[in-house]
Amino acid sequence: MYEHTLTDGTAWLTRPTGADIDRIVECCQDPDVQRWTTIPVPYHRSDAEEFLDRMVAPGWADNAPVWAIRTAADGPVEGMIGLHTRGPGACEIGFWLAPAQRGRGLMSRAITLVCNFGFASDGLALDRIMWRAIVGNVASAAAVRRNGFRFEGVARSGGVQRGTRVDEWVAGRLPTDPADVGDGWPTLA
Repeated sequence: MYEHTLTDGTAWLTRPTGADIDRIVECCQDPDVQRWTTIPVPYHRSDAEEFLDRMVAPGWADNAPVWAIRTAADGPVEGMIGLHTRGPGACEIGFWLAPAQRGRGLMSRAITLVCNFGFASDGLALDRIMWRAIVGNVASAAAVRRNGFRFEGVARSGGVQRGTRVDEWVAGRLPTDPADVGDGWPTLA
């Protein structure tokens, strides 16, 4: 797959590069990024290098792109978002955002861009985009809920975070689902 930069004029999604390593390391020191993701803790420069070599590069080669989220075309990394293959016609969306950008709608914009690309016939032409998060990750749930994901339930011990089984919320979106607030969500408090 060739690289695709996605933008709506406020959010820019570009492939992260070696020039972004220091900023990725900085962002991954955030306690909430560490709490809700599966990144190594502590997170070092070598972890960012491995991320670029073992996830980003092969992802772009295998129709599982990972983008850096930026607020300008040449701006610093403010987060990451990617699609990870989960069988024919299906991907899982995953993301994190730096603390200074939270609550400003940047992640919702990024999710919209990625879903539009994922479902487009000239994009990935996906049949389904799924989302999973550790139970309690209300911010992540709220972001996908605003983007049309439908709550599908709880996968008990459905994930592993740093060697420990965790319960996960599961949601999905189909290309025919409206991109408005999704149905069936539990109260997110």
